[in-house]
Amino acid sequence: MSLLLGVNIDHIATLRQARYAKELSSPNAEPCPVTAGHDAVAGGADSLTIHVRGDRRHMQDADAFRIREEINIPLNLEMGVTEEMVGIALKLKPEFVCLVPENRMEVTTEGGLNVLASFDKTRMVIARLQDAGIRVSVFIDPDLDQVEAAGEACADMIELHTGAFANATGDNVQVELDRLIAAAKEGAPSLQVHAGHGINYTNIARILTIPHLSELNIGHSIIARSTRIGLAAAVQEMKLHMAAYQA
Repeated sequence: MSLLLGVNIDHIATLRQARYAKELSSPNAEPCPVTAGHDAVAGGADSLTIHVRGDRRHMQDADAFRIREEINIPLNLEMGVTEEMVGIALKLKPEFVCLVPENRMEVTTEGGLNVLASFDKTRMVIARLQDAGIRVSVFIDPDLDQVEAAGEACADMIELHTGAFANATGDNVQVELDRLIAAAKEGAPSLQVHAGHGINYTNIARILTIPHLSELNIGHSIIARSTRIGLAAAVQEMKLHMAAYQA
C-alpha cells in the first residue's frame, strides 16, 4: 500500500484573511481555499486537511462546508477538543478528525495534544465522533506514554508531531528521528500511524525511514513551493518524493 498524502490548505485561507478578514463577501476576496483544494486534487492529493480554529484566524466555517460539498476526496478536519468544534464536526461529517491542541498566542500548532492530561475529555470526544461514523486521530508528540494513552482512549489513528525533528540540527536530528521511529513501532500494532508538521522537500528523505506510516499531512512546505511552480505541481512533486516509501 502506497504512502498517502493529505494536503493542508489552511495557509491559503491565512493569505486571504490577511487582507479580507473583514470583507469576506467581497468579490475580490482571494485566494480561495476551495480553488486550492481542487488544485491539490489535480496534483494527486489523497485527502485535504483543514483546521477550523476557535479564533477563526484562517479557515472559516463556510470554507469548511464548501470544501466538503464541492471536493470529492476524503476530508480531514483538525480541531480543538471543545464542544463548539465537536458540534461543527458532527454537522460537517468529515471522513476523519484530528484532535489538536490550540493556544491563542501560537502562530501554528506548536506541540502535540497531551492525551494523558485530558484523558477523560479526549476519550469522550473520540466516542462521540466515532458514534457519528467519523474516524478519529490524535496529534501527539512521539512519546511512548502518549501513544499508549491514545490507544487507551480508543483513537483510530495517531499523527506523530514531526516538528521537533524538522527543527533539529546536528546530532539532535537523529535523536528526534529515533523518537519518531520508536513511537511508530509502539503504535503500529493497533493504531494507524500518520505524521505531520514541518515536513518539507528536503527532510522528507529521512521521514521515509520511519516504519508503519500510512499517511503524511503536509501544508506549509507545499504551499510555499506552490508560489514558485503552482499548487498542483507542488503536490505532484511531493508525491514523487513519497513514492519510494516502504513500510
